Amino acid sequence: MHAPADSTRLDPVTLALVQKRVDHVAERMGQVMLKTARSPIFNQSHDFSCFLTDGRGRLVSQADGIPIHTGGGGLIVEAVLRAFDDIADGDVFISSDPYVAGGNHLPDWVVSRPVFVDGEIFAFVCNRAHQSDIGGGVAGTYNPAATEIFHEGIRLPPLRLVERGRLRRDLWELLLLNSRCADLLDGDLNAMLGSTQIGAEQMTGLARDLGAAERLAYIDGILDYADRRMRAAVAALPDGVYVGAEMTDNDCFVARDIWIRVAITKSGDRLRVDYTGTDPQMKGFKNSSISNTRSATYVALTSFLDPEIPRNAGTYRCVDIEAPLGTVLNPRPPAPVTMCTVLPSHEIIHACWMALAKAAPDRACAGWGKITHCNMAGPTPSGSTYVMYHWGALPAAGAVRGRDGFEQIGPLNSLGKLVVPNCETYEQLYPVRFMQHELRCDAAGPGEFRGGSGAAYHVIVEAEAEYAFRGEGQRTPSGYGVHGGGMGAAGNVEFHAGGAPWTPPQFGTGRVGPTEIKIHSPAGGGWGDPKKRAADLVLLDVRNGIVSAQAARAVYGVAITADGRSVDIAATRALRGE
Repeated sequence: MHAPADSTRLDPVTLALVQKRVDHVAERMGQVMLKTARSPIFNQSHDFSCFLTDGRGRLVSQADGIPIHTGGGGLIVEAVLRAFDDIADGDVFISSDPYVAGGNHLPDWVVSRPVFVDGEIFAFVCNRAHQSDIGGGVAGTYNPAATEIFHEGIRLPPLRLVERGRLRRDLWELLLLNSRCADLLDGDLNAMLGSTQIGAEQMTGLARDLGAAERLAYIDGILDYADRRMRAAVAALPDGVYVGAEMTDNDCFVARDIWIRVAITKSGDRLRVDYTGTDPQMKGFKNSSISNTRSATYVALTSFLDPEIPRNAGTYRCVDIEAPLGTVLNPRPPAPVTMCTVLPSHEIIHACWMALAKAAPDRACAGWGKITHCNMAGPTPSGSTYVMYHWGALPAAGAVRGRDGFEQIGPLNSLGKLVVPNCETYEQLYPVRFMQHELRCDAAGPGEFRGGSGAAYHVIVEAEAEYAFRGEGQRTPSGYGVHGGGMGAAGNVEFHAGGAPWTPPQFGTGRVGPTEIKIHSPAGGGWGDPKKRAADLVLLDVRNGIVSAQAARAVYGVAITADGRSVDIAATRALRGE
């Protein structure tokens, strides 16, 4: 342990450069992973995140990847430090379990590499990556039939994968043996090791450049700076208690409302986020591990208050989180949790945004659509297993003041860092043909700034496949509007497999022969009165097929000329009472 540094004596220019440099290390690790990983879930969609901690497990940078992966990253390293008292230079660890290893859910394996400088641990460089398959009841890591964590795949406590620079082949073979996609996993694990090796080399260089007398002080300094920035943002809010609530309409097996409730108490420059009153843990796999609950809370707070604040352990010093044991947000084992990084992360973020909007109405965020897409898996010509995520059917974002919602974007937990894959590449990899991938019409939540439209997605699957259905957004729309904005449309899913079209369950599994899949993904909510939307923007939406001429007139009070090329100004003024 070292004495706390007086960060006020540090050179501010050097401090800023250190912040940028550690962020660059995380981003560079991500670039290495993106270029070398074998699974499309990584090299096409970036479903991984690289982050750094100091030698004590305090998060230093989460600049790369998906924020839900990294906000609780320090818990993984803390678990490694608790499990091993003989960590040596050249060791590398792997872990995932949400109950004993600080993980968020089982598919997200974390490779953690300690960085030794002058015989002491200076940092950990980490890569958290959602594997293509980890065993369990259904190929592809998501098992909607799971009722306990043992149904979800292999559980990894903190394990030493590399010992003093030497790979443990027995453990490596054990990991490969527990995946249906061992060929992909072998390459992906090597990519994770390689990315952390690059990160370790760069962090060693940083430590050498700063020198023994200053390197720890500057790490403390960037945490202290983030703390000051976050406290300033919090202090600008009025003191008070602000509540929010969001629900899911099923427990993966039956339709029933399950509520996430939050009370955010703001006092001075501190926040207390209390989830007391949240419903008990559910039967299905949408329970949230405590690591995930913390991370989703951090995503909600930082995205609402000031997205420019550096995100590290210092950012969250002024935040206390209470999630009662036995609830959806802190379940007792062996509750299943694999869906948690998407759901109920979505509900956690929405509930927090709703509460914070009462403290700062001008910063209110309209609701995002929830996922409706399925996953499918089947045999490859080589005898392995492919896993395809139908991410072309991802939902849309809600609007904020001054900006429309994004038309299609990754789930809310990713804040846009999950990439919609290239359809031509997918047609080469999987037995699928893309027939349609375009924006929906009249689905976006209307407003002065409208919600994102969502997508119309139509593919033909040419072979039998095993499906994991995850259609949360099919029944209840979630793209709520704010300040007079309208609700974005819910999604819908149809399969056409030789007979009449049918709608799969929101959650479930099954084998389906060659089929067509048609999905309308959920839309985002609107911000403000639709009749205050600029008429030229409504015209642009009509010409782009996002709003029909009829909706432009009825909802936005904008009359479009018969040729569809311009605004009828006189008729529009009359419709708007101007």
